Amino acid sequence: MGRAFNVAVAGATGAVGNEILLTLERRNFPVNELRLLASKRSVGKELDFRGEPLCVQELMHDAFDGIDIALFSAGADRSLEFAEAAVKAGAVVIDNSSAFRMDPDIPLVVPEVNPEDIKQHKGIIANPNCTTILMVVALKPLHDISPVKRIVVSTYQSASGAGARAMDELRTQASQVLEGKPVVAAALPHQIAFNLFSHDSAIGENGYCKEEMKMVDETRKIMHAPEIRVCATAIRVPVFRAHAESILIEQERKITIAEALRALEQAPGVRVIDDHVKSHFPMPIDATGQDDVLVGRIRDDISSENGLAMFICGDQLLKGAALNAVQIAELLD
Repeated sequence: MGRAFNVAVAGATGAVGNEILLTLERRNFPVNELRLLASKRSVGKELDFRGEPLCVQELMHDAFDGIDIALFSAGADRSLEFAEAAVKAGAVVIDNSSAFRMDPDIPLVVPEVNPEDIKQHKGIIANPNCTTILMVVALKPLHDISPVKRIVVSTYQSASGAGARAMDELRTQASQVLEGKPVVAAALPHQIAFNLFSHDSAIGENGYCKEEMKMVDETRKIMHAPEIRVCATAIRVPVFRAHAESILIEQERKITIAEALRALEQAPGVRVIDDHVKSHFPMPIDATGQDDVLVGRIRDDISSENGLAMFICGDQLLKGAALNAVQIAELLD
């Protein structure tokens, strides 16, 4: 990447938008001009970037003139409303929402898994769902050894996946419970403090919620493997930040634990934490603020002839969202 880019961040004041700014700065992304865009109520708010205050402007159709890369983190409705305007203005849109993920003409990219798909873009590149990103980063090195045929995954998703309001609500509810006060749920449908519940996205006719079906459909698209069978269960847990996943895979041929460990230890974006003596395996508290997906509890699935089991954790706001988007931008010419 030899030149500087004019970059817009749509949804700059949200949890993911804030992480995008921090990630651009931390990775020294070559920014010439940075334009912060958000809803009308945030106009005039100042955010720091590289030690300088920048004023938030209103997200409008004409806000992308002169922009090379537009990083969207404002939600699917806003992406559907404004992404095409950004493309028409000459920008490449990297979208964090679900708006374009399953469009066959729009690449869905995780740089450690399918970077070559970026070349197929026609102005928009989709960022996958957070849980899918974390999972495929961990599975790609194993899939390369022996193709994955089936996945059974249970996710343990932190409050950060529902945004800054949900994180604040977890903090408030924890205080309410400890002080013996009534618990109020607003950002999430149920009490999250000292509790867990099934992901609140809509349940389809097949009994799976939208969050679970994202993992099914997106995994197949990213890995170019429409034949992979995926069964997902998505659960919200009382953790501020970083998601965890329990994953069982069945592969075409049996690979040994030693093979799996070697592949994972050499894989980009992966850090193996698998200390049996100290019983130290991936935890959300260790994954928080980290770029890598933490992988451990690697063991044979004794219920499956060609099965392997593992446990992973990753920062939903970083690799699950902002970091992945910036990594895509880093691969643009």
